[in-house]
Parts: sequence; C-alpha cells; structure tokens
Amino acid sequence: MAGSSHGHTPAAWTGAIICFIGFCVAGVFMVAAEPLGFWAGIVVVALGGIVGLAMKMAGLGMPKESAEMAAARDRAARAQATA
Repeated sequence: MAGSSHGHTPAAWTGAIICFIGFCVAGVFMVAAEPLGFWAGIVVVALGGIVGLAMKMAGLGMPKESAEMAAARDRAARAQATA
C-alpha cells in the first residue's frame, strides 16, 4: 500500500476520523452501561461512513482508475515478477 495513495484523501480521512470518534463514544458508554449513549456512538459510526461516501461522490475521494491505467499496472506487475 505504500506505493499507492490508498486512503490518502479528504473523504477517507474525514470518514475514518468520524467513525473513530463514534467508536470511542460507543465504547465509553458501553463501559458506563448506558445503552442510549452506546447507540448514539453507533449512529456516529454510521454517519462517518455516510459522510465519507458523500465526500467521495463530491469528488474528494480517489478518482476511478481508467482501463488503460489498469492494463499498464498489470503489465508492470508482470514485468516486475519476471525480472
């Protein structure tokens, strides 16, 4: 993954941070035995996924790879494997 920019987009970072905050909220309220707070945290986790997807659709995610780029990447991987 180091050779690609997998996940290095504003959409990915924003979605992951919101999900992490929701996970932390749910974890705290789970330990505190407060079901309402736990479910609120789970809602925040789901909201993080929705926000990340919306940002990706708005153009802040990874662009789709063209067929030419995919073919070139495959050729390069085969050439590297035989070398």
